[in-house]
Formats: sequence, structure tokens, C-alpha cells
Amino acid sequence: MELVDHLFRREHGRIIATLVRVLGPRNLDLAEEAAQDALLRALELWPCSGLPANPSAWLIQTAKNRAIDALRRNRRDTGDSALLAIAAPEPAAEIDDQLATIRLCCHPALEPDLQVALTLQIVCGLNAREIARGFLLPESTIAQRLVRAKREIRDRGLGFDSPGALHSVLAVVYLLFNEGYAATRGDQWFRSDLCEEAVRLARLLCAHPDTARPPAFALAALLLFQASRLTARLDDAGDPLRLADQDRARWDHSLIAEGFRYLELAARGDTLSTYHLEAEIAAAHATAPSFELTDWYHIVHCYDELLRHRPSSVVRLNRAVALGYLDGPTAALHALSALESDPQLTHTHLLPAAQAEFHRQLGDRPAATSAYLSALERVRTSPERRFLERRLRELA
Repeated sequence: MELVDHLFRREHGRIIATLVRVLGPRNLDLAEEAAQDALLRALELWPCSGLPANPSAWLIQTAKNRAIDALRRNRRDTGDSALLAIAAPEPAAEIDDQLATIRLCCHPALEPDLQVALTLQIVCGLNAREIARGFLLPESTIAQRLVRAKREIRDRGLGFDSPGALHSVLAVVYLLFNEGYAATRGDQWFRSDLCEEAVRLARLLCAHPDTARPPAFALAALLLFQASRLTARLDDAGDPLRLADQDRARWDHSLIAEGFRYLELAARGDTLSTYHLEAEIAAAHATAPSFELTDWYHIVHCYDELLRHRPSSVVRLNRAVALGYLDGPTAALHALSALESDPQLTHTHLLPAAQAEFHRQLGDRPAATSAYLSALERVRTSPERRFLERRLRELA
């Protein structure tokens, strides 16, 4: 089941793009339904018959067959042209299938929020619940956006010919990686398959002449720096490790080196995006010989710049934590207390968990205990719950 889910998520955008290219963007819903039917068929057959020799080709062909069946049932509405197009052999695509689909989903005629949500679903295979987590919005809101985006593509006749807005494309890849790097609920703290997919798409954007721009290079650098630490983020029991406790020898230094190559490309030109600043922060962690020798001054400075470019609750929270390692726990707690009324942070465990750690450093066990208990009331993933429970036990 896990293998099929991973394969389908990886191939989802390619299947959709293959079908939409021959059926036309107005049949996006049909392409989606056919792709989902192909997955269900795989789940029915593969556990008994085993994986086919070429699983990707099997999924695409099965999705095509499903689309053909649907077109035959509705021939009066669609005519024979779509049926002939999908049944006939296709010429080789001149551009990458997934990049073409991203262009469609990020069409400038769509509002930015619709672009991002649609691309996460169509290209990356995320469902409405997973997308809602990234947006910190109700699932029903995301579902409405997806319906609206597909309706606009159909009714306005939008196609693949637009290059799309690069900032929306980058936002898609960024959100996809974040969903994989730190899940907001469930039994997994992170999902390496989503992180790998985001890195793959970032490399694709950097390699294509239409999207190879400094912000794309900066995003690729950021994701590679972050991905380099994935295997070191869990202990032998599968529980989360703080950055301070990670074995840096387990970091993937080939990914770090690749990240610096992209960071060098990102520095060419006069563009400074938020991805540049976040990549600088990640680079500071990647080059630090130890947690104690991290350049916290530079990291706090980058967060200050981020707040000028894109103020957000998460950036303020991360800056407060970095400030604590620069100026001490009292400075951190003062900055964190200013965020207690922030509506974006009231439902997440991150703020009280950070407060607990700095109270702990000050030796204030009652305050640390209270903050850990508050964090436990809000935490939504099992690994992070175990981590907080262990930290709380250590106080005793």
C-alpha cells in the first residue's frame, strides 16, 4: 500500500498531464477521475499479482483506458475528436509533462491562492486535507478553492500556453516540501517522499530555461540544505531529535554541496527573494561545525530581513528562538511572550514548546512544566507528542 501510494504520488502529475494534453484543459476533472481509477485498480490487483514490469506505464495506460470508457459513455457531449485523440498514439512531448501542468495550474488568470492549491493537488497528488494544513485553513475552504479553480480553467478556456507566474510555482514547491518536512498531524513527523518530490520539482525548475531564475536557484538551495538533515532528525527509536542533538556526520553532505552550487547561481543578478534569505539561514546551519558554534548573529539578521520582506507569525517565532541562542533565554522568552496573542499560533504547539525549552534553560521547572503541558494539549503528531512527554519526564 505504501509503495503504491508513493508511486502514484510521484506519477500523479505525469498521468494528469498526459491526459489533459490530449483531452484539453477543460477535461481536467475527467483526467483526475481516470487517474484515481487507475490507482484504485492498482490497489485491487497489485497485492495479488505483484508489481507490473513498468508500473508507471501501467498506471498511465490504465488511466487512458478509463478515460476512453468515460468518453464513450458521454460521446454525445464530447464528440469523437477527444476519443480519437486519446486512443491514438501520441507524439513525444516537447516539454516536460509536469512543468506543462504547473503552467496550467499557475495560469496568471487564476488568483494566486487558487494557483497554489490546484498545483498541489494536480501535480503533486496532495488531497484537500493535506493542502489545508499547509495553508492553515479549513479543509472546506481548500475544497471550494479547488472547485473554483477547475471551473475557471474550463469556463475561461485556459491552456498550457502561459508560462505562469514563477512566484506561484515556487510557492507550490515550497509548501510541498514544508508539508513533508514537518507534518502537522498523524503518526509521521516528516514524509521523505514529499520532500524528495519537492526537491525533484525544484531541480526541474532550475533546469528549464523558462524558470531558471535566481529565486528558483535560491529555493532549490534551501530545500537541499533542509533535505540533507532528514535522516538525522530521528533517533534510533524513531523519535524527533532537536537540531542541537543531531549527529552532523549523518547529514548528507552531497546535498549540502549541491545546495551551495545553487546558492552561488542564486547570487547572480540583483534579485533578493525570501528564498534567498531562508537559504542563507539554512546554509548557516549546514556549515556550522556544531550547534554551539552556529552563527546566530547572521541568522537573526536574516530573520530581521525576512520580517521586512514577508512578515509572518512563523518567522517571528523562529527569530525569537534564534535570538535566545544569541542573547540568552531571557531575551527569547521576552520575544516569545509578545506572540502569545497571535491567532496563527494559538492552535499549534510550537510556541509553548519553545517557551518550555527556554524556561528549562533558566532552571524554572514549574514554568517549563506548565509550558510543556500546554504544548501537549496542542500537538498533533505522535512523534512530537512522545518527544514532549520525554522532555517533561526529564524535568522530574
